[in-house]
Amino acid sequence: MKKVLVILMFLFHFNLNAVENKKVYFAGGCFWCMEESFDQIKGVISTIAGYSGGHLRNPTYHDVIYKDTGHVEALEITYDPSKVSYEKLLNIFWKNIDPFDSEGQFCDKGKSYRSVIFFQNQLEKEFIDKSFKNLEKKFGKKIVTLVWKFEEFYQAEDYHQDYYEKNFIRYLMYKKACKREDTLREIWN
Repeated sequence: MKKVLVILMFLFHFNLNAVENKKVYFAGGCFWCMEESFDQIKGVISTIAGYSGGHLRNPTYHDVIYKDTGHVEALEITYDPSKVSYEKLLNIFWKNIDPFDSEGQFCDKGKSYRSVIFFQNQLEKEFIDKSFKNLEKKFGKKIVTLVWKFEEFYQAEDYHQDYYEKNFIRYLMYKKACKREDTLREIWN
């Protein structure tokens, strides 16, 4: 009986101290590049490439890129808030985009490649607003990254998931041709 009580107390204590994983949604141009950046972060549990922000339900890559669906290529990041904070993830997002490009990101241009921060609650919105003010003060110019209320996320096709790992050479050639890393170094030093 004592063993059962000890086990029950342990499980009760563990459940009280368990932190529920959270999700955050960012769009930073090519979702392959964003996925690579966030997969390296301690506390990030998973990343899923997909689409968000538009009006079409269950869009395909073709819909998002070639039609006016309102969606952008986005990333769903599941993270453990006891290991990485929302604020840190937001800072990582900034360091992986060009916040001054309203036409898209790097060599990918068009509505579906715009940078967007999706917020799910007032606290996230406050962190975003604070980061905008800090960055505009730092750079002395307007940040054009969009801020949208999160509504729905649609997972992209399987061939887009972990593309940077499954097609490493092709991915590196794409990333180099887009001068993504060079541009990021110029902006963020």
